[in-house]
Amino acid sequence: MIGKLKGQIDSFGDDRVLIDVGGVCYEAFCSSRTLRALPRVGESAVLHIETYVREDMIRLFGFATEAEKSWFHLLMTVQGVGSRVALAILGTASPSELLSAIALQDKTMIGRASGVGPKLAQRILSELKGKIPAIGAVDPSVLGLQSSIGEGTATGSAADAVSALVNLGYSSAQASGAIARIVARDGDDIATDKLIRLGLKELSA
Repeated sequence: MIGKLKGQIDSFGDDRVLIDVGGVCYEAFCSSRTLRALPRVGESAVLHIETYVREDMIRLFGFATEAEKSWFHLLMTVQGVGSRVALAILGTASPSELLSAIALQDKTMIGRASGVGPKLAQRILSELKGKIPAIGAVDPSVLGLQSSIGEGTATGSAADAVSALVNLGYSSAQASGAIARIVARDGDDIATDKLIRLGLKELSA
């Protein structure tokens, strides 16, 4: 199986790239996020590869990072999510944004992807709740606060500060991430109004 490709970019398609490896061109299907991250035609590139073999075809899927590849695997475990939908989701949300969306049970973020309706978005959130790809660092303080907000069990100044920041126009992921970082650094006994001010400073940094 092919695990990684190192070569020169030969050409791009709407949902794929051709990489020339020693004179042999490999076609890899990628998310729009990965395609945007790749260099220009003729330049060197590296893609992490997932190889799918079926009776009637062999298809390569390419990813800019191992984290994206791991999320592809995880998304494909959800009933109704095929490779096209998984790539669409990865094109609209980064691995960290996906983690936040699942912790917060944020259907809106998942539903931005083409082919993901409200029912499928809810199924993805439900089936992947508590599941994290093995690769990549996860801040437990951020994840813990986001999970409690998603479950509706968050209380106290942190929850109030997150709510205030969301009302000011920040996403739940941005607000909860900022507040969780402050609480982890400065403790959880900060008054709500001060926590909001610190949150605004954190988000503007």
